[in-house]
Amino acid sequence: MAHSTPLVEVAAAVIIRSDDHFLLTSRPEGKPYAGYWEFPGGKIEAGESALQALDRELQEELGIQIKQAYPWIKRVFTYAHATVRLHFYRVVDWSGEPFGCENQLLSWQMVDNLSVTPLLPANFPVVRGLALPSIYAITNASELGEEAMLHKLEQALQQGLKFLQIREKTLTRDRFCWLASEIIQRARTFEAKVVINSDILLSQELGADGVHLTSAQLMSLTSRPDVNWCGASCHNAEELYQAERIGVDFVVLGPVLPTVSHPGLTALGWQKFSSLIRDCSLPVYALGGLVQTDLAIALQQGGHGIAMLRDPWLSK
Repeated sequence: MAHSTPLVEVAAAVIIRSDDHFLLTSRPEGKPYAGYWEFPGGKIEAGESALQALDRELQEELGIQIKQAYPWIKRVFTYAHATVRLHFYRVVDWSGEPFGCENQLLSWQMVDNLSVTPLLPANFPVVRGLALPSIYAITNASELGEEAMLHKLEQALQQGLKFLQIREKTLTRDRFCWLASEIIQRARTFEAKVVINSDILLSQELGADGVHLTSAQLMSLTSRPDVNWCGASCHNAEELYQAERIGVDFVVLGPVLPTVSHPGLTALGWQKFSSLIRDCSLPVYALGGLVQTDLAIALQQGGHGIAMLRDPWLSK
């Protein structure tokens, strides 16, 4: 669809401290939406890459220089005065201490406790995406056994796991419900999010945080299920497009590497993974044959993080 206003390319920084606070800045007087809060950044000039533009803008606006930044998501948003394509980067290391070089206000914020208002409309989905941890674990009771799965889960939660999907295709419904209830109860103690694979009604009945759609489910839906968190499995550009169209919160894309569970599937490889998600507006987890040490490469390729079936439950 053609844009009625020119498309302005903008680089935006999600500057994240080690304590998970992120930086918002207020728009100065004289600019559209003056007084609104946003992620810092600015227009990409001719001949600049998005990252070069971001580094320049952050030096001009905040007096800091990027040392480590990861490409993240892109979002197109139409305001009254312009249509912008925002190239978001997660900036995790920088030199200097941010201050308002243009007399703008700065505020370090937490996802679950936003204290500044109003926020620019384009930024609401971005803040929501920041609530998703970089590690997404998938249960594996079919290999470990139910009691061992719960024991491994306790260990992982104690070590900081905050997000998991219950996916157990071989259990009877009764056993699945029992296991899911036990998992949800344990996760609550550690304030970890739990989604259930494919069963929307059951996720609501058991009080899970949401549902993870299969790719077949995703392609059959015309709207996002009415749950708090909704993820989806994708394997190609068509499925990614559908996930964006119905507005799920995140997707898992794979297999990136060859996997034990799907030996016949052709792996995408990191280059294809990166290419598929280059313009994606949703956080994307890499899946398939991955271990914790693959997180760095997933982030470098534009991924939100990694999803894993076996590695989270190995004895550490």
